Amino acid sequence: MVLALSLFFSCSDKESTPAHIEVRLTDAPGDYQQVNIDIQDVQVNSGSEESGWTSLDVEKGVYDILTLTNGLDTLLGSSELPAGKLSQVRLILGSNNSIKINDQLIALSTPSAQQSGLKLQVNAELQEGVTYRLLLDFDAARSIVKAGASGKYNLKPVIRTILQAQSGAIKGLIFPIAASPAVYALSGTDTVGTTFADH
Repeated sequence: MVLALSLFFSCSDKESTPAHIEVRLTDAPGDYQQVNIDIQDVQVNSGSEESGWTSLDVEKGVYDILTLTNGLDTLLGSSELPAGKLSQVRLILGSNNSIKINDQLIALSTPSAQQSGLKLQVNAELQEGVTYRLLLDFDAARSIVKAGASGKYNLKPVIRTILQAQSGAIKGLIFPIAASPAVYALSGTDTVGTTFADH
């Protein structure tokens, strides 16, 4: 993980800096030619109340998640959030979901409850000034269920959430600034630092 060092200095330490979150989609492979998922919205919730949901700026559309295997992912949306608890993520699906088998595109039956919101548990603490990547790991093989001998398939998403901090932050007060201070962050054998001049 790449460490990005952000430094914040002010006359007051009461000012708060939001956290930044990116929600990305990836997939574990499945035995299909395509698995097309219609994503209409991604929402995050920092509490337990239904009124606490916030929509991200999402690129709506149909995603072939089989193109997102072997370490590949795509950005679904991002947002700045107040520091504190991130409890859940809700994935809003459309009805245009399908799979491709033997060059034939087959519609996936999607329960209306999933279209209104598939809730995923996160339960993590977001720190001020830190950028996070929330990876939604879609398991195609377990999410597609054949409906007996009817030839129909149901979509029952199995998704694992992985939250990773992508940057760190140092916040504090330097006095006097005329001292030309230097600040360093050390992680193992890596060191990142900066100095300040009086201007």
